[in-house]
Amino acid sequence: MSEATIHLHGLVKRFPGMDKPAVAQLNCTINAGYVTGLVGPDGAGKTTLMRMLAGLMKADEGNAQVMGLDPIRNDSELHAMLGYMPQKFGLYEDLTVMENLNLYADLRSVTGEKRQQTFSRLLAFTALAPFTDRLAGKLSGGMKQKLGLACTLVGEPKVLLLDEPGVGVDPISRRELWRMVHELAGDGMLILWSTSYLDEAEQCREVLLMNEGELLYQGEPKALTQTMAGRSFLVSSPQENNRRLLRRLLKQPQVSDGMIQGRSVRMILKKQAQAQQIQAAENMPPLDIAPTAPRFEDAFIDLLGGAGTAESPLGSILHTVEGHAQETVIEAKSLTKKFGDFAATDHVNFAVKRGEIFGLLGPNGAGKSTTFKMMCGLLVPTDGQALVLNMDLKVSSGKARQHLGYMAQKFSLYGNLTVEQNLRFFSGVYGLRGRAQNEKITRMSEAFGLKSIADHATDELPLGFKQRLALACSLMHEPDILFLDEPTSGVDPLTRREFWLHINSMVEKGVTVMVTTHFMDEAEYCDRIGLVYRGKLIASGTPDALKAQTADADTPDPTMEQAFITLIHNWDKEHHNEP
Repeated sequence: MSEATIHLHGLVKRFPGMDKPAVAQLNCTINAGYVTGLVGPDGAGKTTLMRMLAGLMKADEGNAQVMGLDPIRNDSELHAMLGYMPQKFGLYEDLTVMENLNLYADLRSVTGEKRQQTFSRLLAFTALAPFTDRLAGKLSGGMKQKLGLACTLVGEPKVLLLDEPGVGVDPISRRELWRMVHELAGDGMLILWSTSYLDEAEQCREVLLMNEGELLYQGEPKALTQTMAGRSFLVSSPQENNRRLLRRLLKQPQVSDGMIQGRSVRMILKKQAQAQQIQAAENMPPLDIAPTAPRFEDAFIDLLGGAGTAESPLGSILHTVEGHAQETVIEAKSLTKKFGDFAATDHVNFAVKRGEIFGLLGPNGAGKSTTFKMMCGLLVPTDGQALVLNMDLKVSSGKARQHLGYMAQKFSLYGNLTVEQNLRFFSGVYGLRGRAQNEKITRMSEAFGLKSIADHATDELPLGFKQRLALACSLMHEPDILFLDEPTSGVDPLTRREFWLHINSMVEKGVTVMVTTHFMDEAEYCDRIGLVYRGKLIASGTPDALKAQTADADTPDPTMEQAFITLIHNWDKEHHNEP
């Protein structure tokens, strides 16, 4: 048996009250020298497996061998050579970068000259050397993850377990994390990286794809992607917008999955289905159907049985918003926010029309969230105006807020209240009482599939259900305008698809949506995008226009992520003299 391996033999973990095991009869070997991806939707068993490998949870059946050691029986030996970075990594936010590193060095008994060498190597490796005196709580999302990785590496582990380290991190910071991790793997470390970002899975040499506790696939991501050859298409219609076309295509029995990609719909056909069958379907408008290269996400969704949901029930519940399509409902005029001498948002201008989805993108710490918070009245601008329905949020915030729905990045739900109590509280805040309140709670519970969990405490819910509940709470008063701050951070692709079906359904009713996101494929759902960097709006336009702006001979058809990174690098090159 090779030392630098993880062996799983018939590993099973059950939890009381669950019909299926959280991990079911897992048999596999994970090797060192490259990154292995642990991929799957919410509830697949990824975190449970990680916790068993780290010796934090005991298996009910079977066993795991990590570097030849049993995680429970040989826990102290294993902990000396294992680094584990859980989803909510334990950084102390009121300690500085250096104080956090010192704490982890104390816990790992790394002292004296060895400590100084380790710190200088890790600070250079993570590019955190200039920030050693900064409080961890004041770091951007990407820098927090880098510090978390540095703390995990203090004891020079031989095995590294990373549970969704890319969540909430922008594409540039994620690329830096991957560069570091590939370097570590190249030095012989065994690395298991759990993720729900499927573009990350493509960076792994090997993936373990799990669903409902079972291992569905182990092997190279590319090999799984190649099974989808000839089944991925980009579809558009001169007569119908992409949102309506997506809804129409998802109802076709031959279609396994669909999602918006700029002006087009990315359509995945089931095995043996033909594109001509879609063109010939009843009531289908004229279509332009072009083959496109398959992606790992296409294969992932197909292996799980397809998208599953074709239409949101919200369309039949929500009222139609009055007003005309060319009306400006959200506007930033020279919007500026300063903290001391630092301009977090610097003279930003944009306008959003009724029934439009406007995406605000940008790296961590670029000023995106500051801009977003001013637009929905949570921060007062230092200068300029944030207008909603021509009302200045500085002076008419109460009146304007009646028209707004807001879904916070870290869902502003009350964890110790049940699902129904949260719905009752938020509907009450928005002025609903008596029969109208009860009817709205019932209809929203049905639309979002919350009835079966009405009495469950919110803290106990999986992330996907928390997200549904947070969206339901923000819609209780039927707002004209919806602000969504990283609404799908950490949820899996299936849940993300369901979420965007709800959004598309609302937009078809005239609701205007402003959204921030780090998922670049999600940015494709936006009608227009504003890219914020160093407090400024450095680019804006449709997703296709921004991609076309960055196309060149080497990358004639860039992805949204490639466009995002190129636009930022180009701006840096042009403004290299600026701080």
